[in-house]
Amino acid sequence: MTAKLPSPVTLTGRHVRLEPLERRHLAALWASVGSDPEVWRWTMSLPPASEEELGAILDARIAETATGQCVYFAVVDLATGTAVGITGYHDYSAKDEYVEIGGTLYARSVWRTAVNSESKLLLLTHAFEDLGMGRVFWKTDALNERSRNAIQRLGAQFEGVFRRHRLRPTGTWRDTAYFSMLADEWPAAESRLTERLSRG
Repeated sequence: MTAKLPSPVTLTGRHVRLEPLERRHLAALWASVGSDPEVWRWTMSLPPASEEELGAILDARIAETATGQCVYFAVVDLATGTAVGITGYHDYSAKDEYVEIGGTLYARSVWRTAVNSESKLLLLTHAFEDLGMGRVFWKTDALNERSRNAIQRLGAQFEGVFRRHRLRPTGTWRDTAYFSMLADEWPAAESRLTERLSRG
């Protein structure tokens, strides 16, 4: 199977629906994510001070999707029907069969719930089974223990740390931890993720 580049689609599970990020999600995201400093702490953006500033961040991500640089999704909690986060596909290549899952942030109210696990299950299933990718990878601030633990719980393998990788908005330098999952590791990871969600 020749790998395909990601494009905007809707992916639906039992707990969440991932749908193409649009301006219409702004009000719900401002209410759920807002300017919570803990939500934005490890992103490469400062917390928005207003709904207008969050709208500018959404506009930039929507533009990146339109130009094929990334594919961003609004994460919709099916229990409430409201957007509670953002996630997406970033750096990708059909020729080399890889895609990054990133740009993720969730409202604090859904931390440690099925929202992240099922979002990742949907993205991984689509990447490996629909797009035909051979490698999915993640990167996160090396100091972000919560994110690192969540990625490893998916079954991803730690690859190492890219030192002094990016300048944070605070002016300090970020070391970036890399993780990956290969296509032949996906069936076992899918089984574990599906079992975990069935217990939730």
